[in-house]
Amino acid sequence: MIAPSLAEIDEMARAALDELPDLFRRFTRDVVVQVAEFPEDDVCAEMDLESPFDILGLYQGIAMDEKTEASGTLPDMVFLYRRPILDYWCESGEDLHHVVRHVLIHEIGHHFGLSDDEMAAIEARDSQPTSP
Repeated sequence: MIAPSLAEIDEMARAALDELPDLFRRFTRDVVVQVAEFPEDDVCAEMDLESPFDILGLYQGIAMDEKTEASGTLPDMVFLYRRPILDYWCESGEDLHHVVRHVLIHEIGHHFGLSDDEMAAIEARDSQPTSP
């Protein structure tokens, strides 16, 4: 089995973006998605990571609830880290498309101003079985 390339992970992420409801796609149209092998060294240092495998994705930008009409700001970006994603995929046995989609949506959640705790609560609620 050959590990998917950067381009193949990028294709999975773009397909996941295309699957988002129109309302969310409208607000993520200007978000740049980039796939890299690993986070940059400065990201690892800033986040005090023990290993570059400790992070699957990253949102860099100004969340929508904090934006002002300032000009000259960099575009909002979502980074997906191929090698940590592949490592997680191998360890978890989950479907790779699902992992990429999950990481992408998690990082887009930060674009909408959600914290990690808020997203964990949403994920926990959504994973609960529904009563008949």
